[in-house]
Amino acid sequence: MKKSFAGAVALAFVGLTLAGCTADPGTSDATATDTATDSAIQTQTLDADLAAGLPDNIKESGEIVSVNTGSFPPYLIVGDDNHVTGASADLGVAISEILGVEITHSTVDGLASVLTGMEAGRYDLDLGPIGDFTERQSQAQFIDYVQEFVVFAVEAGNPKEITDLDSTCGTKIAVQAAGSAERVINTQSEACVAAGNDAVEIQAYKDQPSSILAVQSGRADAFFSSQAPLTYFVEQSDGALELSGVGEKNGFDDLYQGAVVPIGSTLGDTVLAAIEILHENGTYDDIMEKWNLEGNMLETPGLNLGKS
Repeated sequence: MKKSFAGAVALAFVGLTLAGCTADPGTSDATATDTATDSAIQTQTLDADLAAGLPDNIKESGEIVSVNTGSFPPYLIVGDDNHVTGASADLGVAISEILGVEITHSTVDGLASVLTGMEAGRYDLDLGPIGDFTERQSQAQFIDYVQEFVVFAVEAGNPKEITDLDSTCGTKIAVQAAGSAERVINTQSEACVAAGNDAVEIQAYKDQPSSILAVQSGRADAFFSSQAPLTYFVEQSDGALELSGVGEKNGFDDLYQGAVVPIGSTLGDTVLAAIEILHENGTYDDIMEKWNLEGNMLETPGLNLGKS
């Protein structure tokens, strides 16, 4: 049963508070599962060879310490006591069964904290998905398992007729602060001015709930962000919002997202091999379809696929 948009966003802020994180959208487990089917995900068989190839510290402890930056529905929803659900969480369960170790979860504030924590040896993995860009590949290794698109969430009826980057001149666009979408919209604003048009009024918010609320309240004309989470919030808006710019490049080349492990860790190859098993036995498809992510499925997972 669908919740109202206001209720979903209110729960989102509760989820962020409980998780101690302000980097991404949150929600309660109850709200999150409204957009997932009840299909069961098959239990995986232990792969002894892959398990034997795990780093020594993981084999000794029997656990992979996974870190996240808060809820990013429908991939990851962080609830009470750091309990996680979502497509990434389901993927993590399946990987843990293949490798015969437990995956435990910890939440921090922002990707910088993830990377520094990995460098310090506190975390083994971030299931993500995190955008794979070449500049980030010097900081972590990416195990890419989804593709993403960047689009707009606008008021129903799209009164400002925002359909692509070129149509944003003179409008108010919300973005998440310090993200790739903010860099793209800044470049577009400069292009607008150079062409003799009004600049884009860019509103940078710390998280997705704040950005969505800016559009809902009329403070912003659109929110420019990843299609998968925007689809989630549009579905929760009870008809108040819609997507626009779908099918356009919107300033991005092929955009890959995935899990990350520390540079030099052998865990990347092992996790990739486990995801390849999930592709072969149909579990990957089942998980993505369960969370309405068919449009984000990546046919062939890989390491460091990002090229821009």
